[in-house]
Amino acid sequence: MISFESDYIAGAHPKVLARLLETNMEPLSGYGMDKYCESAREKIRKACECPQAEVHFLVGGTQTNAIVISSMLKEYEGVVAAKTGHVSLHEAGAIEYTGHKVLEIEQENGKICAKALKAYLATFHGDENHEHMVFPGMVYISHPTEYGTLYSKKELRELAEICHEFEIPLYMDGARLGYGLVSRNTDVKLTDIARLCDVFYIGGTKVGAMCGEAVVFTKNNAPKQFMTIIKQKGALLAKGRVLGVQFNTLFTDNLYFEISRHAIDLAERLKEILLNKGYALYINSPTNQQFVIIEDARLKKLKETVAVSFWEKYDETHTVIRLATSWSTTEEDLKQLETVL
Repeated sequence: MISFESDYIAGAHPKVLARLLETNMEPLSGYGMDKYCESAREKIRKACECPQAEVHFLVGGTQTNAIVISSMLKEYEGVVAAKTGHVSLHEAGAIEYTGHKVLEIEQENGKICAKALKAYLATFHGDENHEHMVFPGMVYISHPTEYGTLYSKKELRELAEICHEFEIPLYMDGARLGYGLVSRNTDVKLTDIARLCDVFYIGGTKVGAMCGEAVVFTKNNAPKQFMTIIKQKGALLAKGRVLGVQFNTLFTDNLYFEISRHAIDLAERLKEILLNKGYALYINSPTNQQFVIIEDARLKKLKETVAVSFWEKYDETHTVIRLATSWSTTEEDLKQLETVL
């Protein structure tokens, strides 16, 4: 059985695992106050060209989204997100569980467009009864999106300008950020994200770490006592070193970007194989996620030897599935897949 089910099917990149072992017996301060966490923060600030950035390490994406969003919103506010957004569909109501509503708006290929966002915010504030409604208090986007699409620099700039106009923060979910940054079809760099977004996170769980996400507040805008809030939510690791060592390694010698590029190179090869085999792409993704329309009978046979992700039903006899490459995908995996497709 080979797996293209997701980008976190393997444990950790060997260099990350090696550094965890090498530092294992060092006595270090807890709660992210150790030298590796601080070194990782400095390397992330340098990569973002944002010396004033405040960086915090959390364990996973849902945890990160719930804590960042709930800590930045006032009690009467909700978060604006695409109907296909991760916080809208695949986080089991984690945001709503914090007491904040996800305010869904229409999307285009997984993305929020500036025109739709401005219309939504203007309509809300133009409603004479808006004080009886949930206020839009921030905007959530992901890059890449749930459909493997990417925002352009122009699109990000337009969203940022609208958020600035309405005085609400723009938050980017970067669970797969590495794969977006090294895509062959992007003009967005990490420095652009740091400049245009008020807060974002750099995903480690899906990009070479055993676990971990690095939250970056870029405009001296972290909620007061954010570390205390993290602990209050039960998310502060006593052994914060586990996260610091991993991010310190990922941001040494461009490892984060190199392993992301490996996944993109193999995803492009995967796309060629799928098209050569006669499969139709549901969406032409430039990232490590590839979405394919497949006959249900053919899918049943494929699942005997390949692990893939169900995405959605296409029609009565076809299904959209996702195949994902990652830092751990090999050429041999592709060769095996090609023989059974």
